Order: sequence, then structure tokens, then C-alpha cells
Amino acid sequence: MKLRICLIGKPRLAYAKAGLEEYGQRLGRYVRLELIYLKEGTPAQEGQRLLEASAGYKRVVLDERGELPDTLAFKARLEAWEMEAEKGVAFLIGGAEGHAPAVRQEADWLLALSRLTLQHELALVVLLEQLYRVQTLKKGEPYHR
Repeated sequence: MKLRICLIGKPRLAYAKAGLEEYGQRLGRYVRLELIYLKEGTPAQEGQRLLEASAGYKRVVLDERGELPDTLAFKARLEAWEMEAEKGVAFLIGGAEGHAPAVRQEADWLLALSRLTLQHELALVVLLEQLYRVQTLKKGEPYHR
């Protein structure tokens, strides 16, 4: 399955760059991962850019108001989409102001990584780690424990 992560801005903080490098390499052994960095702007502009970058993909919008699954439910959702997602699954991470309502309305799934509001670079690292955890779980590898 192809995974696309569309996010506003590029990671600037050292921990985010390190997490991106580490989990990006790990995930590359299991899936095709593509990161799309989009220009910052107003929430409406950012929303339009996110929707354009994710056109044709199943859209997972990261939002603290979304569903809060455990790892097994996250895995099940991704597995269910493997067969029906034409291009793959796109994860949308908004900028500092969050997502415009239009982005949430176009979501196939609103996903919360936490009930806490996460800084978007931290959300990226948490998402990558969970995507890696799901892939190792699917392969029966011990990492997910």
C-alpha cells in the first residue's frame, strides 16, 4: 500500500527531523511512503493545498476531535482500505491553526492520536511510529509489543 503524508510546512525541530529520518527509513522496508510538504498560509489556503495533494487517496485527517483508536483498530482500518484505496491512504496534518472545516468534511476518517492538541511536528513523529508499529504487527514481528 502507498502511504502519503501531506503536511503544512517542513519539520524544523531537531527531534522531528530525527524521528522523520528514523521512522521513514524503517517504514520504507514495508510500504511506499511519500511526504508532501505544503506551503503555509491561511487555514483555507492550507486546506485547499491539503485536499489537492490528497486527491484520489483515502483521506485520514489528524484532528484531536477525531476517533481515538487503539493500535489494533488502526491496523484493521488500514488493512480494510488496502484493497479498496485506488492510490493509497493520505494522512493530512494541518498547520499551527489546525484544519479548515472543508478538510474535515472531506475526510474518510478523522483520526485523533491523542485527546491532547499536539504540535504538528510531534504529531508527524507519533503518526510515523504508529504506522511502523502497524506494519510490524501485520508481519508478526516483535516491535509492536
